[in-house]
Amino acid sequence: MEKEMTRLLNYLKVEYFLLWILCAATVLLYEMDILPQGIFVDDPRADYILQVVGILLTVGLIPVSLRLFSLSLTKYIKQLNLMDALKSYRRWNEVRIALLLVPALINLSIYYWSMNTTGLLCVGMVLIASMFCIPGRERMLNELDLQDKQ
Repeated sequence: MEKEMTRLLNYLKVEYFLLWILCAATVLLYEMDILPQGIFVDDPRADYILQVVGILLTVGLIPVSLRLFSLSLTKYIKQLNLMDALKSYRRWNEVRIALLLVPALINLSIYYWSMNTTGLLCVGMVLIASMFCIPGRERMLNELDLQDKQ
């Protein structure tokens, strides 16, 4: 069982750092002019729509990603046997990271397309929110109520 938990924790760490790596890779692609920059600079209407979409995604998906995981823990995962709980825990962590990755990448693109710093502010909020998702052994044991069983 200890081996499964260690393996799960390694997967979660890789998936978490993949969020940061994908954001850095996106910035690198835009900075190296591989992806187009400034395509909506001269279009204020498109700029406004992009900013609103980016803000709504950020404001909507950050609380959903953090709260949805908490609700699934209390109502579903803790009631499963240990092996099924570990599988479900990984799946919900992946959902949470994906819900944070979407607004991060979209807002990075919005920033580079419109050169408006609102997109960077939203990316910053997403990356700060991802700090609440850092996987760790103690956190996993605490969230699955396994401290007493170890």
